Amino acid sequence: MSDAKLWVRNMYTGPGGGAYTGPDGGMYTGPGGGAYTGPGGGMYSGPRGGAYTGPGGGLYTGPGGGAYTGPGGGLYTGPGGGLYTGPGGGLYTGPGGGMYTGPDSEPYMAIHPPWPLFVVELRKMKMFKEAVMIENALKSIGWNI
Repeated sequence: MSDAKLWVRNMYTGPGGGAYTGPDGGMYTGPGGGAYTGPGGGMYSGPRGGAYTGPGGGLYTGPGGGAYTGPGGGLYTGPGGGLYTGPGGGLYTGPGGGMYTGPDSEPYMAIHPPWPLFVVELRKMKMFKEAVMIENALKSIGWNI
């Protein structure tokens, strides 16, 4: 299995946040950013990339993948999952959650593309239910896709 890089995937727009567009931010399109399409980036489709569809990748639908709907997966709705709305989950709006908009000493981390871009990729994969869940969560914190 690939040892994919984890990026901050919360929705904080300040430095280091998952929605930050500056260097090292989740929505940064330059090297090292969550929205970067080159090697090591969150939107990179090669091995270790957030948009990689192979084992361990951010768009991998098998165990350990960012698009896996089972336990521990990026699209799992139970505790520890990316679509979990409780503490520590990807759709949780409090500290440590993927939809948290404030600075966070222990931010939510994941291998999948940044939330707004993840929605687009999930729609391409025909995973509409999951895309809508994320889109609704983003809208609830004032983010329009």
